[in-house]
Amino acid sequence: MRYTKQLLTLQQQIDILKQRGLVIDNETEAVSVLDTISYFRLAGYWRLMEADKQSHIFKPNSHFNQIVSLYHFDEELRLLIFAAIQSIEVTVRARLIRIFSERHGAFWFMDSTLADSTTMHQNNINSLQEELNRSEDEFILEHFQKYDTPSMPPVWKTLEVASFGTLSKLYANMNDSAAKKAVSRSFGIPKFEYMRNWLRCITVVRNICAHHARLWNTNIVVKPNLPSHLPHPWISNQQVNRDKLYPHLCYIAYWLNSINPSNTFTKDIKALLKKYPVVDPAAMGFPRGYENEPLWQ
Repeated sequence: MRYTKQLLTLQQQIDILKQRGLVIDNETEAVSVLDTISYFRLAGYWRLMEADKQSHIFKPNSHFNQIVSLYHFDEELRLLIFAAIQSIEVTVRARLIRIFSERHGAFWFMDSTLADSTTMHQNNINSLQEELNRSEDEFILEHFQKYDTPSMPPVWKTLEVASFGTLSKLYANMNDSAAKKAVSRSFGIPKFEYMRNWLRCITVVRNICAHHARLWNTNIVVKPNLPSHLPHPWISNQQVNRDKLYPHLCYIAYWLNSINPSNTFTKDIKALLKKYPVVDPAAMGFPRGYENEPLWQ
């Protein structure tokens, strides 16, 4: 089937939404919002308000300003999460470099004998080479002006330009379990398998934030491990929907607490929910009584 629909003006978009039952109190303001955010970016936030997903008819008493509030909530939520992940990423990078270098030297990431999978090892090397080639960092450019052997700079330079996804894959593929455990335990994570899983999960959440995609009420493709016990304040209720955001917020909060115990991440999340009463925490997988969990107190 050939796509034949043409671009609609902002007023035509407003008219369609009104015809479908959406209450728009201020059309001038709504036109400005659609001109700033766009129709289909907002569409993800009004899906739950639709009574009929085929005809896109809205439920009674659905208001445009509720949709805009959900959008701004999600925007602020992504900023909070991205800042937390940034702190985690920087520290994971530093400890991964230090702990493995103490055991295996400056070029351990290039050593295929330290890898579980030679195929994954080569993929990681290819990714690192691409990232080095793209880098405009002075310390990388200066290194290649002075040295040509080995083919890559030492780990403390190379991994500084590696993506979080590459770091995650590099850690997962290393066969030195003792070193992997030393890294995970430095964050109060007793098993490296937990950290390996959390690294994979947090990379996906980070990418959602970085691409300004909808995080509120979305299904996240990777599911985090939720240990029954951890050495620091954690959650007692692991019977939660692992497709939703809440369990990801839990391991992010735990991880961040191990790095900076005085952080305000959980307080900021709770304050944000209070600021936007239109948001139903259950849509993000928050269980009843989550505020009473040790992690969230």
